[in-house]
Amino acid sequence: MNLLNGHEAERQELEVLLKSEIFARAPSLASFLVYVSEKYFAGETDRIKEYNIAVEALGRPADFNQKQDSVVRVEAHRLRKRLKEYYEREGAGHAVQISLPPGQYVPQFIRRFEPDSETAAGPVEMAPRFSLEDAESPAAISSGPRHFRPRWSSLAVGSALMAGCLVLLVYGGKPWFFFAPSQREHPSISQGALGIPEGDEVRILAGSSVPRYIDHLGNIWGPDRYFRGGAVLATPNHPISRTRDPQIFQFRREGGDFSYDIPLKRGLYELHVYFAETVFGENNVAGGGETSRLFRVFANEQSLIDEMDVVSDAGGSNIADERVFRDISPAPDGFLHLRFRLIKESAILNAIALVPQLGRACQPVRILARDARYTDGAGAVWLPDRYYDGGQTVLRNERVAGTKDPDLYRGERYGHFRYTIPVATGRYTVRLNFAETWFGPGRAAGGGVDSRIFDVYLNGVALLRNFDIFRAAGGPNRAVEKYFHGIAPNAQGKIVLSFVPVKNYACINSIEVRDELQ
Repeated sequence: MNLLNGHEAERQELEVLLKSEIFARAPSLASFLVYVSEKYFAGETDRIKEYNIAVEALGRPADFNQKQDSVVRVEAHRLRKRLKEYYEREGAGHAVQISLPPGQYVPQFIRRFEPDSETAAGPVEMAPRFSLEDAESPAAISSGPRHFRPRWSSLAVGSALMAGCLVLLVYGGKPWFFFAPSQREHPSISQGALGIPEGDEVRILAGSSVPRYIDHLGNIWGPDRYFRGGAVLATPNHPISRTRDPQIFQFRREGGDFSYDIPLKRGLYELHVYFAETVFGENNVAGGGETSRLFRVFANEQSLIDEMDVVSDAGGSNIADERVFRDISPAPDGFLHLRFRLIKESAILNAIALVPQLGRACQPVRILARDARYTDGAGAVWLPDRYYDGGQTVLRNERVAGTKDPDLYRGERYGHFRYTIPVATGRYTVRLNFAETWFGPGRAAGGGVDSRIFDVYLNGVALLRNFDIFRAAGGPNRAVEKYFHGIAPNAQGKIVLSFVPVKNYACINSIEVRDELQ
């Protein structure tokens, strides 16, 4: 059988198109195109309607009202534009080209040339070239090369192959595809059944089917589970800043109204929810910025976030954003019910973590400016560097005096940088640990007092002005601890520490943020 004389060629073109950069950065358009193409291949063009696309492809709720919500028409317009751009550039020489005619949602697969009828390896006869604008007219479609209707057996094989491709996710710059969750998936699969260790912590990578992921702190994350509604989208090669674990943000669950029903042991938990905006905002395919996507977040029917705008909350697009909430407990039925509901565009979620509280207090955040963890003399665990923007790290060999824990001063972040540390509502004590291990008499850098001067700001308010570690410590290689009490997070639930050089570089060795609520 000539493989190019059935839907196989159209399927091949769809697969190539989905791998292209222009669609890798537009997951909602990819899901739209996959949905209408699959209905076309299956001979179900009567199912390609605005309501079905909204609910089944774009994750809108069952009560979607197309008269009030124009999302399908807007996405169709964007899809036509992207297809036109693709076939004017990267796909200009493709034998099959995909079009979505104006005012329609049924795709057209236009053959620019046909293989020789006698041999697939023989010469081809080129058809006259025409633009997609021409192709979108009824006259151009009717006069163009004919479509072949495949045998049902080949259609079944092709459908199975395409379904397999759509759920295959390959890392390292290799192909990825959009896939929607089965409506038959049960929301309450046990952790043990998925190979996730039973315990008090629950960590979920929304949209991911990866059975186990260990982040750079040693936390174990499991695949998506306990969900109802929404669709799965993936952006595995999308750069995400302010995180050491971009894998957490490679997948997401998205939809107009989706939820999680998570079984929990009785008690109080910290809830951590993770987001990154990779569709809207600067350098993203949809453009826009603040207010492009708005949604609500509920826990057990109580509002956690009235109006979530990830771009605004994170301070930009393509930035890891984490929100923390205290005193979270299961409902009387033993489940934590989380709900995500759109205000404008779809709600999104990348990950969920539930961590037991220490009584009424949240877990402390302890950061070392290095890649190793350390347990201090009091038994407190300090974890590797995270939550930073800017700066560089270096390891120092000098022995630091004036402390029982010199290893807290082995690593150093220096430059012009900041830490954006997510915390729950409350009051915190912030501890900053410094040691001057670069400047001083007898050292290669020389100098002493006034060799390094910098400012430290917390949520925009100065904590330290013209700070000189050497002067504060009375010499080099001596520990300086600075404590600040009663610190509240900003409106985005963050403690932002900015280190601004005045003379030479600012630096820090370790940071502790401890909940004052006991």
